[in-house]
Amino acid sequence: MKGIMFGNMNHWKPTLKLLAIGMLVPLIGACSHDDSVDTDSGSDSYSDADADSDTDTDTDADTDSETDTDDEVFDHIYDVGPGQAYEDPSEVPWESLEPSTLVRIHHRPQPYAHKWVINTAGTADKPLVVLGVLSDGERPVITGENAVTREALNYWNEVRSVIKIGGSNLPTDDVVPAYVRVENLDIRSARPAYQFTDHNGETQTYASNAAAIHIEIGEHITVRNCLLHDSGNGLFSGHQSSHVVIEANHVYDNGIDDSIYEHNSYTESFGILFQYNHYGPLRTGCLGNNLKDRSAGTVIRYNWIASGNRQLDLVESDYEAFVSDPSYAQTFVYGNILVEPDGAGNSQIIHYGGDGGDEVMYRKGVLYLYNNTVVSTRSGNTTLMRLSTDQESADVRNNILFSQSGGSRLAICSGSGTTDLQNNWISQGWVDTHEGSMSGEVNDLGNEEGEDPGFEDLNAQQFKPNSGSACIDQGGDLASQTLPGHNVKRQYIPHQKSAPRPKDQKIDIGAFERD
Repeated sequence: MKGIMFGNMNHWKPTLKLLAIGMLVPLIGACSHDDSVDTDSGSDSYSDADADSDTDTDTDADTDSETDTDDEVFDHIYDVGPGQAYEDPSEVPWESLEPSTLVRIHHRPQPYAHKWVINTAGTADKPLVVLGVLSDGERPVITGENAVTREALNYWNEVRSVIKIGGSNLPTDDVVPAYVRVENLDIRSARPAYQFTDHNGETQTYASNAAAIHIEIGEHITVRNCLLHDSGNGLFSGHQSSHVVIEANHVYDNGIDDSIYEHNSYTESFGILFQYNHYGPLRTGCLGNNLKDRSAGTVIRYNWIASGNRQLDLVESDYEAFVSDPSYAQTFVYGNILVEPDGAGNSQIIHYGGDGGDEVMYRKGVLYLYNNTVVSTRSGNTTLMRLSTDQESADVRNNILFSQSGGSRLAICSGSGTTDLQNNWISQGWVDTHEGSMSGEVNDLGNEEGEDPGFEDLNAQQFKPNSGSACIDQGGDLASQTLPGHNVKRQYIPHQKSAPRPKDQKIDIGAFERD
């Protein structure tokens, strides 16, 4: 059987069931991210049949309670912290946890300097939940700095994470973790500046590509309401992960000095949903992107993403099973706020296609970009997107595309691919490209133009339309391919929260609907 080499180990692990081609297509075909996701149930399943309902769960991050587990019953509960049965996370028997387990880590003033792996195959009804219990709004801190790995654990790639999901010799090395949730934790400090003690008692230094959370193997994995920072990558997911939900997190201050290879998040999963997250700048001097993704079935909705070399870098997978799946050729980006500050890395906000040079593997599909608010305060040129080749295209509707330096500084593309613009508000005087020539095309299918979109307060980053905004009721119909599963039903609330988008006779342009 074909095998995979993990890290620099000298032995091979068997290929897991996520790589069985016969299972991959149905797995992704069932992973249709729609607005009916029930984030309180422990199940990360999605149903197109419910996509038009008005029963969307309000998943505002609750920083003062444990609402995500109030209605769940667990067979096993481990309480960690001062005055609890377990003093620190290393006392929890991670190597033998069973489904229907809740691990509650209680806040304390000092960080928990402990690291571990989760390798439990739960179910929708019996998940494995690691939940931080907050105190006065403060999450428990899990730090990689001088962290200690539980001696009873035995897993590879310890230098790659503070918390790892999948990829462990215990209980057995063929386990695929499932229905795992990590919530309400402040996870930090996994990069070469820090050391830790491994399960053999030896001192190790973190790799450059270490992450606060590393999802190596697993299905139905949710990371919610966490702070992920001060690491090489804030979040990393590998190609043996599927049905991943990244929700209501603050991801910021990651990266490696002078390196373009580490990012706030770096993901390659079969089916991944980003929603209600707040992505901030990388660490000073770090050159990576904010959200970099190589997944099939990518949905990015209702997030605030500011700065980075690019805000979104949506490029190719290295795996044929991804590339051949129909979901690979459709990427949905809607309801986001994308902020480009002056002097922040590349002047391109979005990259779609590929970056490895093997164009056979590039996405060669459609980027559906709609009802986003894109704001550039650069003093120089800004380019909305780079489509890697003429075989990539973008359907761009109902967005606010604003350049504070004026429309002549705003280009739609870098010269390649096909971009259709319809019912957007765009800074007056915009151009197709800042490049010298065009091999692709930009099609203006009817858009609003002006000097000022009419934000409530640009300087305060209050991007809702004011009462006189030209964006009110000016949105148009969405592409048929986005409906019903990817309709615009919610809007981002600063920060890490969301609310139902107010309903009107006609939708407003941009990420926010005026009440």
